[in-house]
Amino acid sequence: MRNILLKFSRIFVGALFIFSGLIKANDPLGFGYKLQEYFEVFHLNFLSGMATGIAILLCTLEIVLGALLLLGFWSKKVAWGLLLLIIFFTLLTFISAAFKVVTSCGCFGDAIPLTPWQSFTKDLILLALIIIIFLNKNLIQPLFKKEATQRNITIVVTVVSLGFGLYTYNVLPIIDFLPYKVGAHIPSLMVIPPGEKPDEFEILYHLKNKKTKEEKDMSDKDYLKTEIWKDNNWEIIGEPAKRLVKKGFEPKIKDLNITDASGTDYTKELIENPYYNLIFVAYDLHATNEAAIGKLNALALNATQQFNIRTVLLTSNSAQDAQAFIKKNNLFSEVFFADAVPLKSMVRANPGILLMKNGVVINKWHYHNLPTFDQLSRKYFDK
Repeated sequence: MRNILLKFSRIFVGALFIFSGLIKANDPLGFGYKLQEYFEVFHLNFLSGMATGIAILLCTLEIVLGALLLLGFWSKKVAWGLLLLIIFFTLLTFISAAFKVVTSCGCFGDAIPLTPWQSFTKDLILLALIIIIFLNKNLIQPLFKKEATQRNITIVVTVVSLGFGLYTYNVLPIIDFLPYKVGAHIPSLMVIPPGEKPDEFEILYHLKNKKTKEEKDMSDKDYLKTEIWKDNNWEIIGEPAKRLVKKGFEPKIKDLNITDASGTDYTKELIENPYYNLIFVAYDLHATNEAAIGKLNALALNATQQFNIRTVLLTSNSAQDAQAFIKKNNLFSEVFFADAVPLKSMVRANPGILLMKNGVVINKWHYHNLPTFDQLSRKYFDK
């Protein structure tokens, strides 16, 4: 029975660590954004600039520990590593859940979103299984006895894991779990389908009785139903609060709002363009790759002159910053503005490109693998 429990724990924990590491390594930039949230909460902002590098290393560590556990290599060291890691993550997810500081732990990236309490429950289960592994670590036998073989296999696993994270960071996620993935119809992802209901809220009033000094909270429905508003002794104190009563259907894209420098909304016009259009995304102009911007500029010029393709640059910077950037780089594209959060989800690059037509994401690229104008022409525009 003891051996069966140990074997199950090893397989479950090892497989889950590998799966979790691979899912996050598929999108290390996204995991880095999540780490930045934690750094901000715990006042570790000096680590924010290293968030993506730390994300890649953490993913590699998860995969390697999971693989070594399944292979049975260096069982004592691996058991200690797993125990320390899961204690740390259990405390972290508990703090996130109890104090509502981070709404999603990012344990499985955007592939399997978990609430803070779900993440904490998952870590408690893992903690129990890892304790079983730790207490029985001396019973674990390696799949290969020779130390040289163990060392070589570990090196290969580490290099492949690290290389995978570096590749997806420098190209794009191999599997895109975000709403702006290739083939997605953006307009339909921004609306609530017929038959579905939105979130249901109630308004809470804080009331105080002028005579008795009694205070109480009351919903807007009860406020009207009891007709307490007719009693002049009761007055509303402060601003009414809004509380979620029932969770409704939530569109996958709910925060995309594209405007020009004066604040005019261009969201519908840009994302529903019935013709091919190129959208360059540079959420942070201060940190964008300017060499890539030069290539995008040349691409925009050729596409517009030869095929009348509309090209726009989306950024979250201020209009003043954008104007200075346009002047410095002789930018040809139109410039529009949106919040950084949806821009980071559009493409995991700064800058990156989306090719869209009639609201559909036809393709997308990282600035490291930008297509040439001839490639775009042959595959899309000439047809």
